[in-house]
Amino acid sequence: MIRQIAIWAALSGAAFFMTPARADAPSLRFPLDCDLGEDCFIQQYMDRDPGPGARDHTCGPLSYDGHTGTDIRVMDLSDLVRDIPVFAAAPGIVIGLRNSTADDGRDGMVAGQECGNGVLLDHGQGWQTQYCHMRRSSVSVTEGQSVAEGAPLGLMGYSGNTEFPHLHISVRRDGEDVDPFSVDGSCGAAGESLWQAPLPYQPGGFLTAGFATDIPAFNSIRAGTAGLDRIAPDAPALVIWAYLFGARAGDELRLLIRLPDGDTLHDVTVPLERTQAQLFRATGLRARGDAWPEGGYSGEVRLIRDGTEIDRITAETRIAR
Repeated sequence: MIRQIAIWAALSGAAFFMTPARADAPSLRFPLDCDLGEDCFIQQYMDRDPGPGARDHTCGPLSYDGHTGTDIRVMDLSDLVRDIPVFAAAPGIVIGLRNSTADDGRDGMVAGQECGNGVLLDHGQGWQTQYCHMRRSSVSVTEGQSVAEGAPLGLMGYSGNTEFPHLHISVRRDGEDVDPFSVDGSCGAAGESLWQAPLPYQPGGFLTAGFATDIPAFNSIRAGTAGLDRIAPDAPALVIWAYLFGARAGDELRLLIRLPDGDTLHDVTVPLERTQAQLFRATGLRARGDAWPEGGYSGEVRLIRDGTEIDRITAETRIAR
């Protein structure tokens, strides 16, 4: 699978705007061992809409009503086998932790433990960071322990109130939630950032894509088991699917399947009618009696917004006996 990713800043420049942090504020490093925009993605930011709606710091829709932090996700549950470390974003003291919640997402959530397994750090001067949805028994610090910036806290997991594997990090000052991308700025305004290095804003994009012999179940896509590297010539259908985040109403997906000789077998454009945090779409062809020609097949899916390609992902499979 090959990715071609378009990383955008808001037109206002807010996503890349950096000013020296105020004297009492922590300077935050990225808290995960992953490559943002390649194998991990920010799916949701802090909600900056004071009303019942939801807007991120760029005024985009990558948030939900009342969301208090930043959600950094991996592609699917299979990525968790990589044992992705969670790091302290700044030096501090451990003032709270939980390490025994099951890694079952919402199915295993206990009331009052929506954060799942996690760590709460105090950075002084009223500043705190909280790290949620970590793997059970992976938390490697103890209450009262002093930790340096970049110290390992544990591993990304799937615990607490979550529908996808990710780290939720919250920043607080004197008990109030703070947006580390724009501390004082309103939606769309360039406020002070707490990040040591600019974190690019991606306004939606692909997580994974693959081939199947029927429309796959969403659970298999989330688990990372839906893609087939090899398909039998007598398969009942040939289907390409794509899993993405941050889709907006009015977007289009163009899905293509190419034969081993490079000719186009299937080319469909699908309109997206709703703004959704995550979704998948699939399309394909039923077999018409004859066996599928053997060889390597390629697929391509493009996310198009207002006539501009936002992201592109490719997939491959082989039809063989």
